Amino acid sequence: MKHVNTNHLYLNCLKHLCQTPISMNFSPSTINRFLLFKLPAAFFCGVRVKTLADDFCEVHVTFRWINQNPFGSMYFAVLNMAAELTTGVLVMRALSETGTRASMLVIGQQTHFLKKATGTITFKCEQQQLVADCLKALSLSKDPQTLTLESEGYNEQGELVARSEFYWSLKQRA
Repeated sequence: MKHVNTNHLYLNCLKHLCQTPISMNFSPSTINRFLLFKLPAAFFCGVRVKTLADDFCEVHVTFRWINQNPFGSMYFAVLNMAAELTTGVLVMRALSETGTRASMLVIGQQTHFLKKATGTITFKCEQQQLVADCLKALSLSKDPQTLTLESEGYNEQGELVARSEFYWSLKQRA
């Protein structure tokens, strides 16, 4: 039986995922694999990109044992991971598509939880144009830019469960 060096495969995969600027095929399946290596907590809690279109990103997470709280609903941090991913993917993709070398960092966030989260919750951010405008400003001024992106999460009945704002800082790299 031939021994396969899984460490070598793992390191090659990680090396590919850690390239700067982010250069990957931005599809739901690629991003979901990216989660396994770069955001394993989100991956194991069931956070998954469902749709990535030109102007929005949709992420879903289903209530399970691993992401529960003691009150019979989804733990708030899991909801925030899903909401943040909708905004972060839009920023990552825009950086990749424009070839902009910039660091991105969440510098703040605010979430309003409006309903108990059970079943499948789908978060959506539809603010790709704000991201494009921010990157344009970054390329013109070279000064760090801040960006506020919103994500809303709905249950299977179409009821608003959570509304989040994420404050991103983008700083151009030399």
